[in-house]
Amino acid sequence: MLHTVTIRPEVPTSIALVDCVSFYASAERVFDPSLRDRPIVVLSNNDGCVVAADPLAKQMDPEIMGKPWFKVESWCRARGVSARSSNYELYGSLSARVATILSRFSAWQEVYSIDESFLQLRGTPEDLEVLGHEIRSTVMRLTGVPVRVAIGPTKTLAKVAALGIKKSPAMNGVLDLGRYPAEQLDRILASIPVQDLWGVAGRTTKRLAPMDIHTAKDLRDADAKWIRKCFSVVMERTILELRGIKCIELELQPPTAKDQLIFSRSFAKKLTDPDDMAQVLSIYAQRVSARLRSQGSVAGHLSAWASTGWADEGTVAHSAHVAVPLPNPSDDPITLTKAARALLPELFPVPGIRYARAGVVLTDLRAADGTQVLPLFQPEFEGRGVGQVLDAINRKLGGQAVGVGLGGLKTPQSWEMKRAMLSKRCTTNWDELPVAVA
Repeated sequence: MLHTVTIRPEVPTSIALVDCVSFYASAERVFDPSLRDRPIVVLSNNDGCVVAADPLAKQMDPEIMGKPWFKVESWCRARGVSARSSNYELYGSLSARVATILSRFSAWQEVYSIDESFLQLRGTPEDLEVLGHEIRSTVMRLTGVPVRVAIGPTKTLAKVAALGIKKSPAMNGVLDLGRYPAEQLDRILASIPVQDLWGVAGRTTKRLAPMDIHTAKDLRDADAKWIRKCFSVVMERTILELRGIKCIELELQPPTAKDQLIFSRSFAKKLTDPDDMAQVLSIYAQRVSARLRSQGSVAGHLSAWASTGWADEGTVAHSAHVAVPLPNPSDDPITLTKAARALLPELFPVPGIRYARAGVVLTDLRAADGTQVLPLFQPEFEGRGVGQVLDAINRKLGGQAVGVGLGGLKTPQSWEMKRAMLSKRCTTNWDELPVAVA
């Protein structure tokens, strides 16, 4: 049963930031008990560098984040550090489950990122800290993902509380700044470098230093109107939020549709064959068209690009780009694939070009139900519902079970993104469901 908080009109609302602890690494542990007490790192696309590490791995090497895998591979193996390729399907699924569970605790929720949500709560600091521990135990019990609950009068102060939780294990993952008197809060803010504040960029920090603003307390006590004049209204809001005045509201409704969609990847090996690049463009165009249909939009403009690697010695540096206005706004995979393949004539003007990455971008997006084209002017494949059929099959069978043309070939391609240490997609793929052994 959920903990109930007695609502009294005189009790102000608070903002709770619930963030997953080392989310990628924690997600890897959920379906692999052998990782429970082992340090974990998660690698970027093509197993390039370390993009996530759990606390155990960070204790062993505080500078491990961002290091290339080829430089730390032997070190990890010697010290028992497990490495996993990025499993975006698993992370996305678990993130959605955590967000759904958090929605039980508040009617006001902003899903801020894949591993963070803001909740609006009401109650005394004592009430909310009890509720915070219940949130932690509930999420852990239902998903296996550990979370922290940082609470403050505003979103910025909730972020400050999150910094305190990370530095103080004795907090046991829950902290409400509301339980501190003003003098102690002053000391807390004075201990936080201004560059650690949410929304303060590195370049801004350099401009604040000559103004003798070095800590969060210095910024809070600065003249808000003067700071706005020197910087922007965003910085003024940060100052007011540090003073406990709510200026950054919860975004309760996510944007209904993005105004640009991109599908791009780096290749596991360099591409030199025009036929391989033709298949790349076909696959990428169909995958981004699926995203387009999922948000109920059509695109009026497509661009495709490819480029060589900046560190690839012995190759001709080259990049190619083509922009294709579509005759009519479309979400049809065949129409978009044909448009993307207009890049092919631009790719190999001279020998020796080795492409490292490519992408397809859709812009000029609009609602599909608001765009009507007379049948006389419809392209050949429009109106046949090819994309909708592909979506239905892929939803039923998982992944990219079917495609059209070169985008439908199912033999694994040697150029596809390398994920040599990929764990199972236990929640999204029928063939990779976890197996329980009694």
